[in-house]
Amino acid sequence: MLKTLNDVIDFIEDNLAYDIRIEDVAKYIGESDYHFRKIFQYISGMPLSEYIKKRKLAKANRDLVDGQSVTDTAFKYGYQSIDGFTRAFKSWSGYLPSEVYRDKIIVSFPKLSFYIDVRGGENMEVQIKELPAFTIAGVKRRVPMQFEGVNDEIVKLAESITGEQRTKMHELMNMEPAQIVNASYDADEKFLKDEGGLTHVIGVPTTETDISPLLDTVEIAAHTWAVFPNAGPFPETLQNTMARTYSEWLPSSGYEVIDVPSFSFTNMDEDKENHAYSEVWIPVRPSHS
Repeated sequence: MLKTLNDVIDFIEDNLAYDIRIEDVAKYIGESDYHFRKIFQYISGMPLSEYIKKRKLAKANRDLVDGQSVTDTAFKYGYQSIDGFTRAFKSWSGYLPSEVYRDKIIVSFPKLSFYIDVRGGENMEVQIKELPAFTIAGVKRRVPMQFEGVNDEIVKLAESITGEQRTKMHELMNMEPAQIVNASYDADEKFLKDEGGLTHVIGVPTTETDISPLLDTVEIAAHTWAVFPNAGPFPETLQNTMARTYSEWLPSSGYEVIDVPSFSFTNMDEDKENHAYSEVWIPVRPSHS
């Protein structure tokens, strides 16, 4: 996986002046694009699309300093309008492209390089389970993508659940993990956009088919699931478990993650402040590599 990541970085560097699509990167390395995007994000700390966007803008910065016009630079790196390029560049660097061109301002975003950093090992508990086809029944909403901190729109979604909706959810509970879960899916992956969104659902997994019209539904086919239980300070322990799932377990597990909503649930500890038991459920299949 380490060599694959560095090969991808080189591929991106060689193609910054072209329209790099996520599926092209995946095809280049022979991996599922969904699986690779997840691995890349958790190891690098940013989405692959965001990395490509920032490297393009960093190269654009150098071209502007070297005297290339704002118009030529914008179109060279795939922007369809000067306004779109200006907004993206200003958001990334804090400067207008014209200011960089005029005053020779350099804002850098270095090329990534991956290497092995061996530290004290930690045990990681995982259970492999098979689930039949099921439905997540609950409430869902398109929310802005947010990679750090609390997503206020998801908080508002949770607060919007009515007592009647919650009762209907509990009536449908008939399978593992018999909990109200959180799942996010269908995230935007177009790196030329300054903003993106994803769909978030709060609900219960169920095999029931008679579902109240008060609830939204997400259909999920039968799959294998890797389940990661964890307990400790919340939300740090849950976030750390999710990060280690993608950065440590998946690359060496013999499994790959598939493009199906993963989900998690959290039960707060009544005796310890800000402590909780959580489980992260990741849909997987045997890896072909």
